[in-house]
Amino acid sequence: MKDFKFEKLRIWQNSMNFGEDIFKLSKGFPKEEQFNLTSQIRRASDSIALNIAEGSTGQTNIEFSRFIRLFFKVFSRGCNMPL
Repeated sequence: MKDFKFEKLRIWQNSMNFGEDIFKLSKGFPKEEQFNLTSQIRRASDSIALNIAEGSTGQTNIEFSRFIRLFFKVFSRGCNMPL
C-alpha cells in the first residue's frame, strides 16, 4: 500500500494522537452534553487531522500553508472550549 504524504508529517501524527486523547477524555463528559459539547469537541479534533491530510495531497506549498493555517484556527477553537 502506498504511503500518503501527510502520514509522514509529525503534525498529522500528533493531530491523530490528539484526536484519540480527546475521544477518551470526552467519554467522561456528562450524558447531557453528548449532543452538544462532546460532539463539537470530537468533530473539532477530527477536523484537525482531516484538514492536514486534505491540504497535503496534490496541493501546492501555498495551498498547503493555507490548510495549516486552518488547522491552527480549528485547534485554537478546540482549546477554548470550556471543559
